[in-house]
Amino acid sequence: MTKGERESDSDKDLRPQRCVVCGYIYRSVTGDPDNGVEPGTAFEDIPEEWLCPICGAGKSMFMVVDD
Repeated sequence: MTKGERESDSDKDLRPQRCVVCGYIYRSVTGDPDNGVEPGTAFEDIPEEWLCPICGAGKSMFMVVDD
């Protein structure tokens, strides 16, 4: 990406992400509205302070779900 260029929504990784601690799966299509994450939010766009709603693990404990 060059200076001044913004990443488009189509470039976002919308694949599901699984918590390696408890198995919770974050899906961009549904988001996590109970915790302030709107549907359609890519995992990379969730605030760093967000925690797994099941076990409280941080974002670093999530891995892409490979189909």
